[in-house]
Formats: sequence, structure tokens, C-alpha cells
Amino acid sequence: MKDRVTITINRKTLEKIDKTVDGINIPNRSIAIERIIKEHFEPVKSKIAFILAGGSGTRLRPLTYEMPKPMMPVNGRPILEHIIEQLKKADFLDIIISVGYLGSKIHEYFGDGSKFGVRIRYSEETSPLGTGGAIKKNQNLFHDDFLVLNGDNLFDFDLNKIYEFHKKEKPLVTLALVPRDDISQFGVVEMEGNKIVKFIEKPKTEQVSHLVNAGIYVINPSFLSLLPQGESNISRIFEQVAEKKVINGFIYSGKWLPCDSMDLYETAIKNWP
Repeated sequence: MKDRVTITINRKTLEKIDKTVDGINIPNRSIAIERIIKEHFEPVKSKIAFILAGGSGTRLRPLTYEMPKPMMPVNGRPILEHIIEQLKKADFLDIIISVGYLGSKIHEYFGDGSKFGVRIRYSEETSPLGTGGAIKKNQNLFHDDFLVLNGDNLFDFDLNKIYEFHKKEKPLVTLALVPRDDISQFGVVEMEGNKIVKFIEKPKTEQVSHLVNAGIYVINPSFLSLLPQGESNISRIFEQVAEKKVINGFIYSGKWLPCDSMDLYETAIKNWP
């Protein structure tokens, strides 16, 4: 139940409030004021997303000699911008981007994230740390379950669904899985219920699951103690601990397209909506 009230607001403050009205998430001034008041009394802790964007993109050369892979354009916008758009839709507004190779181009384009409606911080890799090492380096920033994404994948998933599933089930890690007909270039998983119990790299037999790792994870900070200092591959750590049944799989049915090879990037340019 809501009550109607009349209030007087300084003109400059009102102008700032009006700038938050976007006609979609905040359709009008009344909703904007209500949200500001609610956030004051019921502050919401920002959900953190960590994007792995430090790789050199060797499989996309010569294109990546001058442009980092996450900045390759699809439909006129960098792959990374498509990812940030999906994060914003799901209210993951606190974003950390791990950058290395040509990382300055990412920083120059996105800045602090304010023009995209998010907060962006950067983690600089002075030498390659791998997917595990990049996360481990920033472990002091993670005090609650957080999202990790590869910076070269296009998708249209509702990221809140995997996050809420993870919160309910409470494993150390939840991996987004997508079904693929052709699994010759992917690793697949073996499942027992919701638990991932085995990873099978690029299987040559049809007598296996067709669920592949989509490069989107929700991680509990306690998992980070399993990561070594320095360079590491998080997929290898997943493989090592899978038999302990501490990793869940969450199956998505939406669109998903990795862009880490020339063929796949060409497919993205031609077919991504």
C-alpha cells in the first residue's frame, strides 16, 4: 500500500533526480524519488562481476595485433560492451575487468563505466596470470559470491537465474552450461543431479554429455583458497576438485557464442542479433 505525499525539493537536486529517469528501469520522477528513499533506508549491496579480458587473442591474429579480443566489434559495438549490457540488465553494477594485453584500449573506451550506467574498476596484469591467477590476485575484493565471465563470449542469458540458483544450492562454484551438438572443440561435463563430477576435454565419443562450459561462473570466496598464487588456469582447478562434488552446473538454453577463433568471430558478425 502506498500513500500520496507532497514534498518540496531544491531545483538542482531535482535536476539530478530527473537525470536518473530513463523511461524503462526508472520510468518517471516519482519512481526515481521512491527508489532513492528506499536505497537510503534499505541499502542494497552491489553484486560484483569479474571479467577476464587479459588474453592476447592469438587465434584471432592478425586482427588482435592492434586490438584486444574483447574489443573486437560485433554489430558496431565491442564484444565487451555486449557483456556489460547483460550485466547491467541483471543489476551487476560493480564490475572489475582484468586487463593485460593492450588493456589501455579497454580502459580508454569504458573509463569508469559511468557512461554505461555501471562502475568499472581495472586489475592490471603486468605479466600473464591465467584465468585462475587473475581472480586470485583480487581475492581481497570478494566478500560475497561473485560472478566471473570470459571477455570473449556473446550470450543473452538472464544472469540472475544462475546467481539465484547458486545462492539457493550453496556450492563452492556454479558453472553455466550450454548444450552443443558439435562438441569436438569443447570440454564437456559429467553430471550427477546438479553436481558436476567430471570434466572431459574435447571428447571423441558420442557416449558423453553434450553440455559445455559457457565461461560464466558464480564463485564463493572460500573457493579462492584452492587457487595457487601466481599463474594458474581455473579450468584445471575445476577438474581437480570436481570429484569432491563442490561444483554445480546450471543449464542455460539461451543464445551463446564464443568468439575466440576466426570462424566463430565471423559467425558472430554474420548472425548475432
